[in-house]
Amino acid sequence: MAKRAAAKRKGRGSDAVEGAVNARQPCPCGSGKRYKACHGSSYGPADVIVTRPFDGLAAECELIALREFVPSATAPLTLKEGERKVTLATVLPMAAAALVRSDGEAFVGMQVQTRSGDISADLGRSIRWALTAKPGDVLTVAADSGEEARLQDVLTADAGLDVTVHADFAWWIPGEDEPTGEVALSLQRANEAIMPTERVTGVTAAYWVDAGDKAHIRWVRPEPEEKLLAAMARLSAKGELDLGENTRYAGCFRAHGLLVPVWDIDREMHAKEWEQPVVELGKRLDAALATVDSEPLTEAERRSRDGLRGRQVTLR
Repeated sequence: MAKRAAAKRKGRGSDAVEGAVNARQPCPCGSGKRYKACHGSSYGPADVIVTRPFDGLAAECELIALREFVPSATAPLTLKEGERKVTLATVLPMAAAALVRSDGEAFVGMQVQTRSGDISADLGRSIRWALTAKPGDVLTVAADSGEEARLQDVLTADAGLDVTVHADFAWWIPGEDEPTGEVALSLQRANEAIMPTERVTGVTAAYWVDAGDKAHIRWVRPEPEEKLLAAMARLSAKGELDLGENTRYAGCFRAHGLLVPVWDIDREMHAKEWEQPVVELGKRLDAALATVDSEPLTEAERRSRDGLRGRQVTLR
């Protein structure tokens, strides 16, 4: 057995390090993806993973939503310095890290192949690049820079995001310009794959998503995991964790240090019809959160919490 283990270690190569992440294991960043499809583009040693890259930013929950499941959206950034307007985007043509359109407007992409284990640092690099790049320039992967800057270093920390959700990716092309070549092909493929998505107004970082056979509410929550689960368990034990008739709490997934609860809903109803039910659920959840630290969970609530822990969902 010892010889077999030694041979296996030798096969990993001389540069293998303790703590390396296997390519098939879940990525330590908490995205729910395999390491090789997220932060690990090779089988080499693991990068240092920042599990909560947007911590400290008022826009943390919205940033996670744009990174993980909103298909087409943009949001202007409030930067600490720089004269050029820079807009955050979910996806750019050919999944570029950043680009400057022919009209001079700069965009930075969220859903990209990351260069490091710190998404915040990658975005900071891309923003720094976008501030000085020329119209027509494209950054395929976040570039090295002499002066390291994370998103927290370049954004105004207390500024939220004014997110605009789009029905397609026509905003890739300015004015009357017509897409050509790889951009045109990328635009066509992106539009064909898009899932109808709308923001739920009245709360932060909640989105209605039509996944085809079902519709969902996905809501990025800012609370620590254990506290949120306890509050949700308190509502679940009373039968108050749904969004009304023909809805059910489906489960949650972890993304960049936070939980994202998901509800199955009636897809025949318009997205705007869910705004009031979500707001009301938010009020119930806030009330439950306020009691978690001072009132221990009952036996029924603890059973509900155990059940909630086991209900993980996979995005499609």
